[in-house]
Amino acid sequence: MQLGINLGYWGAGMDTDNLAVAREADRLGYAVCWAAEAYGSDAATVLAWVAAQTERIDVGSAIFQIPARQPAMTAMTAATLDSLSGGRFRLGLGVSGPQVSEGWYGVKFDKPLARTREYVEIVRKAMSRERLTYEGEHWTLPLPGGPGKPIKLTVHPQRERIPLYIAAIGPKNLEQTGEIADGALLVFPSADHLEETAVKHLRTGRAKAGLTMDGFDVCPTLPLAVGDDKDVARLADTFRPYTALYVGGMGSREQNFYNRLACRMGYEKAAAEIQDKYLSGDKRGAEAAVPQELIDRTTLLGSVDRIADRMKAYAEAGVTTLTLAPAGLTLEERLASLRAGVEALERAGLA
Repeated sequence: MQLGINLGYWGAGMDTDNLAVAREADRLGYAVCWAAEAYGSDAATVLAWVAAQTERIDVGSAIFQIPARQPAMTAMTAATLDSLSGGRFRLGLGVSGPQVSEGWYGVKFDKPLARTREYVEIVRKAMSRERLTYEGEHWTLPLPGGPGKPIKLTVHPQRERIPLYIAAIGPKNLEQTGEIADGALLVFPSADHLEETAVKHLRTGRAKAGLTMDGFDVCPTLPLAVGDDKDVARLADTFRPYTALYVGGMGSREQNFYNRLACRMGYEKAAAEIQDKYLSGDKRGAEAAVPQELIDRTTLLGSVDRIADRMKAYAEAGVTTLTLAPAGLTLEERLASLRAGVEALERAGLA
């Protein structure tokens, strides 16, 4: 199992530190450095900046939002980043959510699975440097009856096939991801529930495409807080705002994919309470309603030995790249967490 690092969103007040974290992860042998985007910093610019100041670590979008870019533009960006980084780019895609898609980009959040499938087909075709033609429900290239003509990408990616990941949560999205992508980006992953909530759906999709899980990258992100085992409850409290935001407030009451995931993991009552309080404006109450067990199952907390045991469980559940989001109030704490992650992987016998 490999390790990755997730820098999250640029512009959150830790930008200089984030670059230092990426450089240290590169030095320690981490496999990939991911950057996110929502409605602030864009991931492409951040990844170009990080790639220019690292040597070996891959850089990946987690994610490029599908409603933010036409598919041909995504192919151009991916090819450019792969060329500039010397073949170190990984393309992660996702549909975002209805509030961002419709509120920020003005793109209807309808038929997300069909849109994703068409988007991936166009991106792959463009990156292969074929002349771009496509007839689908959501995109037709070139537009009929006009001056448009089939064009091919002029930039040569460093590699013949850039790895393509999809951020997936729901069963149908996971199944399609297994069918059409090279990897899956997962959130709130519990090793105890990973087979039921994710891997079995990915496997079904792979089988539909005549493929196995061999070579498919199962890549969840887990927050990491290192400390004494007797302080696990305190460490869990570090992530209460994060968990409450996603389970309670990331999306509407009708469409919150993270809330549904918590329900599939057996936390229906808690998920409902968290959402009710969060959407009513009681964020502190929502945080208090998050069960410590839910946090502990979806993060890495405690001593290096405890984290090593958890890493073993994730590897046994099918994880191939474990992406860490290290907590810490200072840069020194975050860098120490990076080093602890490598030590834990070695103690688990997974390095």
